Amino acid sequence: MSYFYVVTAYLSLNRLEEARATAQEAQAKSFDSPWLRFNLYQLAFLQNDAAGMALQAAWAVGKPGVEDVLFGAQADTAAYSGRLLDAREFSRRAVASALRGKERETAASYEADVAVREALLGDEAEARARAAAALTLSTARDVLYGAALALAVTANARVQTQTEKLIDDLAKQFPEDTLVQFSYIPTIRAQLAFNRKEFSKAIDVLQAAAPYEFGSSTTALFPALIPIYLRGNAYLALGRGGEAVGEFQKILDHSGVVLNEPIAALAHLGLARGKAISGEKTKARSAYQDFLSLWKDADTDIPILKQAKAEYAKLQ
Repeated sequence: MSYFYVVTAYLSLNRLEEARATAQEAQAKSFDSPWLRFNLYQLAFLQNDAAGMALQAAWAVGKPGVEDVLFGAQADTAAYSGRLLDAREFSRRAVASALRGKERETAASYEADVAVREALLGDEAEARARAAAALTLSTARDVLYGAALALAVTANARVQTQTEKLIDDLAKQFPEDTLVQFSYIPTIRAQLAFNRKEFSKAIDVLQAAAPYEFGSSTTALFPALIPIYLRGNAYLALGRGGEAVGEFQKILDHSGVVLNEPIAALAHLGLARGKAISGEKTKARSAYQDFLSLWKDADTDIPILKQAKAEYAKLQ
């Protein structure tokens, strides 16, 4: 695990060659592990190495307690490219593999991760269904967070009460947990404020997360940098394009932290919207093109893709 943490640190700093060298050193000493393979998968993703990703995924197949991790990674990669149907299938395999290994909390975490992904990409019904499936399997800390965040993003008045209850559960169960108190709860509350069109309040609430928002939890499966993404959206809603661009650029500048999470692609769309609000039409068109290029093979019925295409067309 020591090698895993060192490689993770190098990835987070975008020091990819040092990450590779450290992973190779571990393997040369017979310190191979599933999490090291996960590192290598993410390294291949960052270097746009499809063959390298496939190699690590193939290594994991059939290994109990291992293959689900790589199935989950493949799901995120598919979603990053807008291939939501493929992402759902990989996530289904991850859940099934975890359940075969009697790892209910892990399976629940995958379901919650899917819920967050579906919510961010605009399929509210699927997001709610997956959040419910997650909570049926487990009410562990990270599962509660993922389900609550997904429900919050769906902006449905009926589920807001359930979301508030999940926040209360988190607060009561983990009163001294830094991640819960200074990241999870402010993030969810900021999203709820956003839903009420209290955009400035959402930004204020997220200040609690600011000292920690470039970090990521090694125990959670959910996207890193979510507070930054939400703050960027709040600035967009306020018409403060320049500040929105600054937030989304943070995500793009920290590719080794956000990795293959969908918001790494959505940040390009946020950047485009910020540039458009600021009147920088040429730069906005370029950013839209970056996003649409990433999603060139995307499923065509994803709500956020339809919105992006319509916005891009108006700039022509």
